[in-house]
Amino acid sequence: MTDLPLATVHGLYHIAIKTDDLAATRTFWTAIIGLREFPRPDFGYPGAWLGCPQPGGLGIIHVYAGGPALGPEGKAPSGTAAIDHVSLSCSGYRSYVARFKAAGLDWREFIVPGTSLWQLFVYDPSGVQLELTFESSGEGEEKPDVSPSRKYVAGASFFDKATYPKLG
Repeated sequence: MTDLPLATVHGLYHIAIKTDDLAATRTFWTAIIGLREFPRPDFGYPGAWLGCPQPGGLGIIHVYAGGPALGPEGKAPSGTAAIDHVSLSCSGYRSYVARFKAAGLDWREFIVPGTSLWQLFVYDPSGVQLELTFESSGEGEEKPDVSPSRKYVAGASFFDKATYPKLG
């Protein structure tokens, strides 16, 4: 009998997002979040592979539109369903806030209690909630805006497809 390798998780490989608007979703993840596009195999339907911009960066977001992305009504579902959000480790807190403002995006801010972590929450065009997490020690003196209108509240959605800005 051959010994099998030990079953081990090495990390998250990717998140797959279904979308009705590939151009807007690609713009959100590249121009606003800062991922770059990677070569994607021809699966027979449109999509994009997006990942970290550093040399050797991982392709972490797979987007697909049309074909298997479409539900029974011929549209891609929106939101994150049972998955509440996707979290990315980031730097450049104020730069992200400026990008959100420039794109007309709504966002929320949070300070993780008892830690040195700051967070930004924003939605992509398909209603996927994204959490950007920052180590505050490298983010300057200005603290996150946790006023009632800007503070993140777990479980309280602030996504509105009808008022989401046109991207792409």
